[in-house]
Amino acid sequence: MSAKIPLAIVGCGGMGHRHMYGLAELHASGLSPFELVGACDPNLDNANSLADQALERLGTRPKAVASLEELASLGDVQAVDICTLPAHHHSVAVEAMERGWHVLCEKPVGLTTRACKLMREASERTGCILSVAENYRRDPINRLAKALLDAGAIGTPRLMMHNTIGGGDRMLISVWRHQKNASGVLLDVGVHFTDIMEFFLGDALSVYAQTRLHEKTRINPMAGDTGAHQISSSQIYARWQKDMPAEFEATADDASYATILFKNGAVAQYTEDHAARGEGMWKRALYGSLGSMDLPGDRSGRRMKLYREGEETIDDARLLDLVPDFHLDEATAALFGGDRLFEYDLEFQLTDRKLIAVEYWELGQCIERGGQPEVDIVQGARSVALAYAWMESQQAGRAVTVEEVYEDQLNAYQAEINESMGI
Repeated sequence: MSAKIPLAIVGCGGMGHRHMYGLAELHASGLSPFELVGACDPNLDNANSLADQALERLGTRPKAVASLEELASLGDVQAVDICTLPAHHHSVAVEAMERGWHVLCEKPVGLTTRACKLMREASERTGCILSVAENYRRDPINRLAKALLDAGAIGTPRLMMHNTIGGGDRMLISVWRHQKNASGVLLDVGVHFTDIMEFFLGDALSVYAQTRLHEKTRINPMAGDTGAHQISSSQIYARWQKDMPAEFEATADDASYATILFKNGAVAQYTEDHAARGEGMWKRALYGSLGSMDLPGDRSGRRMKLYREGEETIDDARLLDLVPDFHLDEATAALFGGDRLFEYDLEFQLTDRKLIAVEYWELGQCIERGGQPEVDIVQGARSVALAYAWMESQQAGRAVTVEEVYEDQLNAYQAEINESMGI
């Protein structure tokens, strides 16, 4: 058996803990190439919390340290998983790669397209792997949908609809997700959806959008909570939420209404409104020249539905008959219990951990066998650029190209954020 790859988690808050649970899930499957040797966070309480829980789940306790310098002193780090606040992703990633460490980085990979560019340059300069932790496209149901799309099950793609609507004035997980200079919700949530749009339809070319900041004051119902209830879908963040303010000012836009044109000629109608009152809504559908697909929520395990002209709706194992060559990768198949799935029945937390486990597995494959991750820095930066294209379109009062945002040629909305980071 080959030696394990020494890995450290950098940033040991809620996301860092989620990632450690994912690593433990991979470890339990027998497919983990990693040994967790470090838990790094300037808040040593967070680092020690993660290290203690890692001991329970992995059997060994990583060293809790407060800085990358201390982490380097351990002497055997080969890869880091960056789960810090997004404003620190680029600086931590660049330093890590300059130390010769491979990187798995949470999304958004950079807080602005300029930050992404710094990371891209560092990866090219050092030759280190930089993988972006994008989990939605790894969902087995989305994998099946992609296979059906590629097989022509709905013909030539024409339209994608994505609508996520609701939230009112409630805090989404944490205060920083409502702050422009820390990663507003349209970026933090939106990069999931921009990635999945390009996963299904290929490169986006241009965007025309209107964005708004509807709810300028946000409410945290978990403030002072004793633990009697949870509002976080993953039920991990409550220990931090109770200490956050009960009410605070939001500075980041919270709604986007956009039309997106893709290179293949398809168009997406996109609504992401985290301030909507009344009835909530989530809808993702793809329409083509032969039919349509209605897709379930990410990480839900529910069945998709395929509609074709003059045919019975298909939402069962017959979907697999249309893609006889469809198979999930080794890790996904092992973790979800099969390599040809059209549904699964797991609690959200367990699904979340399994998809993070697949991210780790792929990084290990790249380190041990060579090659680049599916979601590399280019794709991760494209997701950031497409999300910012909404705000840049609003700012410019015109349709904008994804390329001009990606290349940091159009950055009026991001200028303040870049200045706050000193880049």
